[in-house]
Amino acid sequence: MQLPPLLVLLLCGAALLLSPAVHGCGPGRVVGRRRRPAKLSPLSYKQFSPNVPEKTLGASGRYEGKIARNSERFKELTPNYNADIIFKDEENTGADRLMTQRCKDRLNSLAISVMNQWPGIKLRVTEGWDEDGHHSDESLHYEGRAVDITTSDRDRNKYGMLARLAVEAGFDWVYYESKAHIHCSVKSEHSAAAKTGGCFPGTATATLSSGDKIPISELLHGMTVLAMDSDGRATFSDFVTFLDRDPGSQHLFQVIRTADPPRRLSLTPTHLIFVADNASTQAVGYKALFASDVRPGQYILVAGALGLVPARVTSVSTQTDTGVFAPLTQHGTILVDDVVVSCFALVQKQRLAQIAYWPLRVLYGLGAMEGSETSQPVGIHWYSQFLYELGRRILDNSEFHPQVILQLES
Repeated sequence: MQLPPLLVLLLCGAALLLSPAVHGCGPGRVVGRRRRPAKLSPLSYKQFSPNVPEKTLGASGRYEGKIARNSERFKELTPNYNADIIFKDEENTGADRLMTQRCKDRLNSLAISVMNQWPGIKLRVTEGWDEDGHHSDESLHYEGRAVDITTSDRDRNKYGMLARLAVEAGFDWVYYESKAHIHCSVKSEHSAAAKTGGCFPGTATATLSSGDKIPISELLHGMTVLAMDSDGRATFSDFVTFLDRDPGSQHLFQVIRTADPPRRLSLTPTHLIFVADNASTQAVGYKALFASDVRPGQYILVAGALGLVPARVTSVSTQTDTGVFAPLTQHGTILVDDVVVSCFALVQKQRLAQIAYWPLRVLYGLGAMEGSETSQPVGIHWYSQFLYELGRRILDNSEFHPQVILQLES
C-alpha cells in the first residue's frame, strides 16, 4: 500500500527526531551498523534469570491451575515432535512432549542454539508437562509451561552455558536448579503476564471539559479531557486516538492506592506514571516511571479541589480485569480515575515518546487519518507498531521495560 506524501514526510520526521534523542541516552542500536555479538556468560549454580521469583509478573507469571487430560484446558497443550530434541519420556505417555505453544517455540529455538554451540550435541528434555503430581504444588509443569533440560551427552560442565542459551532463546524464567538439569518456564498464552502493552481497564474513567466522567472506552476523537501540561498544571487536552484498544481481552493490572486524598488506579505494569519520593508540588520533582516500579511511600499527582496535588501511595497490588485501552492526547498525559498518568508505555522516556508521537498527533489534527472514531480496529495502533520496530533498531534494550527485553532478544 502506498502511503500519502504527507504521511511519508511525517514518518521520516519521527525517525529523525527520535534518533538524536536516543543517541544522547548512551550506546544503542544504530541503523546501518551491526552490533558486535555479546559474549555469553554461563549462569552460576542456583542462579536464575531474571532475578525475580518465577511466578511473578517480571518472570513467568502466576500459576493458573493444573491441566488434566480430560479438562477443557488440555487443548492449550501441543505436542513437540522436533527431531532435534530428545525427550526422555520415562512415563512412556508422551507427556514430556506436551507443552504450550509459547514453550514449544522457545524450546525449538533453544534446540538450534545448542547444536550451534556444540556440534553433534542435542537438547534433551527430562521433564515437560506433569500429569502425575511429581512436582511441588503450583508447579508450572502442571500447565505445560515448564521444562527441565540437559544436553544429550549429559555433560554437566555445559549446563551453565545451556542455561544462558535458554535465556537468549526467550524463556521467561531460567533456573540452574540442580546439578542434574536446568529448569525453564514461560508466561501463560492468554494471561495478562504475556502482554506487553500499556493501558487501562475499560472501567477506568476520564474527565471531560464539561466536568462529566466517562469510561475511557467511550472516548471519541475530538473530545477534550483533563490532563497535565508541561509545567505540571491541570489543563484540558484533545483526545487523539487509542494506541491500544481491545475491549474483550484480560490483562493483569497494577492497582495503586493512595490516601489524603484517597484514589485508586489500575494500569498495566509497563505503563508510565509520574512519581516523586516526597510530597512535591513542582512538576520537576516527578519522574515518569513504570507502574511496576511504584512503591508504597512514594507520591503521585491526583486531582484535588484546587488543581493537581500530591497523594501518598499506601499500597500496590495486582488484579486481573477485562478490556485494555491506551488513550493518546495532544499533551501526552491524561487523568485516569483522577490520577495523572502518561499516555505512553514500554520505554521509560516521557519526553522522547511525546516527540516520537508528534507526527500522529499532527495527522489526526489535520483530519488526515481514517478510523478516528469508534471504527478504530481492535489491537495496537499501526503507528505504535512502527515506533516499536524503530525502537528495536536504535534503542538499547535496557531502555525497555524488563518484561519486553527477552522478547526483543528472542
